[in-house]
Amino acid sequence: MTQLASKQCIPCKGRIPPLKGDELKQLHKQIEKWDVVEEHHLSKTYKFPDFVKALEFVNKVGGVSEQEGHHPDIFLTWGKVRIEICTHKINGLTESDFILAAKIDEIPSLAASGPKKV
Repeated sequence: MTQLASKQCIPCKGRIPPLKGDELKQLHKQIEKWDVVEEHHLSKTYKFPDFVKALEFVNKVGGVSEQEGHHPDIFLTWGKVRIEICTHKINGLTESDFILAAKIDEIPSLAASGPKKV
């Protein structure tokens, strides 16, 4: 388990600035193959052999998201799942976004089925 994945997401109450610059870069180094898009959100696309495996992954992401109380945008198509994460309340990124990304990367099916970022 990574250091980020061992943490818990903290609900954002607003009134805090989104992460920028060096602080954002340091957190980005701790997650693998996620893109930081315009310092606004994280994005990663996983590829699967079929629709069923992609859907199973989506359901597992949903479970982790519910447990953390932090919900990503999930885009499902045949053999692909794109996850986008940001803190909507501040329209940007917080540490919780990186925590959720790390937890998603540790979903057991990733090691077993080997989805790849596209």
